[in-house]
Amino acid sequence: MPKTLIVIGGGAAGFFCAVNAARMNEDLKVIILEKSSKLLSKVKVSGGGRCNVTHACFDINEMMKKYPRGQHFVRKVFHHFFTTNTIAWYEERGVHLKEEEDGRMFPVTDSSQTIIDCLIREANKYKVEILLNRQVNKIEKLNNTFQLTVTNRQLFTADFLCIATGGYPKSGMFEWLRSTGHSIDDPVPSLFTFNLPDNPITQLMGVSVSDANIKINNSKLSESGPLLITHWGLSGPAVLRLSAWGARELANKEYQFSVSINWLPGFNEQSLREKFHEYRIENAAQRISGRNQFGLPQRLWEYLNYQSGITENMNWADLPAKTQNTLVQNLTAQRFSVRGKTTFKEEFVTAGGIKLSEIDANTMESKIIPGLFFAGEVMDVDGITGGFNFQYAWTSGYIAAENISKR
Repeated sequence: MPKTLIVIGGGAAGFFCAVNAARMNEDLKVIILEKSSKLLSKVKVSGGGRCNVTHACFDINEMMKKYPRGQHFVRKVFHHFFTTNTIAWYEERGVHLKEEEDGRMFPVTDSSQTIIDCLIREANKYKVEILLNRQVNKIEKLNNTFQLTVTNRQLFTADFLCIATGGYPKSGMFEWLRSTGHSIDDPVPSLFTFNLPDNPITQLMGVSVSDANIKINNSKLSESGPLLITHWGLSGPAVLRLSAWGARELANKEYQFSVSINWLPGFNEQSLREKFHEYRIENAAQRISGRNQFGLPQRLWEYLNYQSGITENMNWADLPAKTQNTLVQNLTAQRFSVRGKTTFKEEFVTAGGIKLSEIDANTMESKIIPGLFFAGEVMDVDGITGGFNFQYAWTSGYIAAENISKR
């Protein structure tokens, strides 16, 4: 009698589990139940529609540092299936990946549809049954068989179950999983941008700085990297990484906190003051608001001048000491009051989920219920932006598939 695997969730982790399990054991009947009418929706929108498949990091100890939650867990799982395996898996199926300067890896087509088409082809090839608009409301295990109650009171039975539903924004949404005896680390948002309502800097929307340092005041949290000014506040990789590392701390602050930005991370207050001394001698007759020597976007430079009390026609020679101090302060430690957050595009990520202590990292199997497996973000693992969440999805899905297929 052929056995059945039901995968709950038609996202990256669920799909990867389903197609690999069906490929490794052709006697296994594999069904994907997806609650919405769309498959692989996060894959579709990731990386601006290009799909950031993974990150070109080939050292497990380095890679684990990219996960604010679940570091030690991912170190174990990456020994089973890592970035090299992901790249090879897609290459074998005719999907070539390319590495960008910042290490992110995309399909050479620059289209997420390439990844989606590849996974759908695999599902068709290995006869994976896909059922949409099927929300699982209840799981029971009776005599080694799982019984699932789905929308419209439809019943499904399976020998193995892999839960790959992704993260949930509210604790209450995990109730059907708590009823299996599992514990949940309460979810909080990760990967979000900072709102600066009514702050004049938002008039510079679209201006970006390739390297800035942003720190959360009265905390140890600090990140450097590209920073983008938006019409609602601050975004870009530095802000997103900061939001991931600070997910729980910022939730506790109810997203009301202050940040300091060093627009010139090569300088501190002291070294910049010394540089200004040189400029005053070398550029005495030049207007300060004219071209800046720091490579900052001109609109940002003019805004910082205005915020520091520098008039349009003021020369370097005429810069009052007090005004200079204000400009130095604004360049190296400008303070902003953050009031709220905005989800980054459609790339919704949560910190929280099934407690990792209840899952075997070598198999992805529940330590509480034999035959129950997990894959992806439903667990309390999340990475910073840059392909790390997808890598964990592929890895956890693959490990679950490998262990299910052997049973």
